[in-house]
Amino acid sequence: MKNRYWITLGLLTLISLVLEFTMLVDYDEHWWNLVPAFYIIWGFTSCVLIIYVSEWLSKLFLFKDESYYD
Repeated sequence: MKNRYWITLGLLTLISLVLEFTMLVDYDEHWWNLVPAFYIIWGFTSCVLIIYVSEWLSKLFLFKDESYYD
């Protein structure tokens, strides 16, 4: 079951790379379009950042001491 997830992730990455180099070649002229696999790197970095920021915010605002309600 776990191997299926890695295979699916690999296939989605390959599809994303193929679509990036075939469909987005002449889409717009921005500097980030010249960076290979920019959208994959941007998406992965954004997801990791969202996870760590939400974890930090939950520790900051949601978790209270045991004696908080006493």
